[in-house]
Amino acid sequence: MGEMEELRKEAESLKDQITAARKTVQDTTLQEAAAGITAVGRVQLKTRKTLRGHLAKIYAMHWGADSTLCVSASQDGKLIVWDSITTNKVNAIPLKSSWVMTCAYAPSGNLVACGGLDNMCSIYNLKGKDGNVKVMRELAAHTGYLSCCRFLSDTEIITSSGDCTCVLWDIETGTEKTIFAGHLGDCMSLAVSPDFNFFISGACDFTAKLWDIREAQCRQTFSGHESDINAIGFFPNGNAVITGSDDATCKLYDLRADQELNTYQDSSIMCGVTSLAPSVSGRLLLAGYDDFNVNIWDTLKSERVGVLAGHDNRVSCIGVSSDGMACCTGSWDSFLKIWN
Repeated sequence: MGEMEELRKEAESLKDQITAARKTVQDTTLQEAAAGITAVGRVQLKTRKTLRGHLAKIYAMHWGADSTLCVSASQDGKLIVWDSITTNKVNAIPLKSSWVMTCAYAPSGNLVACGGLDNMCSIYNLKGKDGNVKVMRELAAHTGYLSCCRFLSDTEIITSSGDCTCVLWDIETGTEKTIFAGHLGDCMSLAVSPDFNFFISGACDFTAKLWDIREAQCRQTFSGHESDINAIGFFPNGNAVITGSDDATCKLYDLRADQELNTYQDSSIMCGVTSLAPSVSGRLLLAGYDDFNVNIWDTLKSERVGVLAGHDNRVSCIGVSSDGMACCTGSWDSFLKIWN
């Protein structure tokens, strides 16, 4: 055991050296840099639409690139594509496995994907020849549940899993292109950078990792959370990362400074963060919590500037449309709500 202990000590001392190096280059804090900027004021959003149709807990939602259509996945075994303006259901897709945990809309609007406790990522083609939506591909190789998936294009998708890995798939052939291994706990969520060259993953080892898709390696690791990271996202300009954790906090990490910039927390919030999404400018951070609410944070001042209350159960997913005009929340109460 002596050798293991020595290696562990060495790893710890290296970590301390990294922390010290980060400290030496930290010439200012975000609070100081943003001191002269005026506060946002109260942000009050109203429920504009309620999307009704799921019969069980909603676990995931994702906006299409057109900011009108969105897809949601529920444990009633349905994947529904909604028109968020008319509230009509464009597609209702019955799933082989009702234990779904994630869904994704391809940037092209042609495909949707989902997966969960079946350890598979199922891809559906919405633009089939006869108008019927069929399973186009089933991507199976993960040895744990599928926690999140995000398309890069109509031919590539990245998945994260409870087997501690993330995988880049070739959809055409149904094969794994790259396996991203390095997390020591279940990978819970992932987000792709605005330029599609990187993605970030959050896991139950309390860390977030930045991966280079082209080089197939981990570029940066961010620690600081005291519990599982459930939700993760890129700051809109791609230079920073936001994480949400079971420790009841959200954190902002800067990729160029390679360190934590800010923590969003309040002594009155005792429950974990389930989901998050930044506004298009990045000034606001919307985060869903276990207490059925969504809190809105000012990212620069780290103050809570609003609350979205309206769901009767845990808010499980949240998304801001790419035009920034609306945000959608999905909940275990089986409803999706569109706010602005």
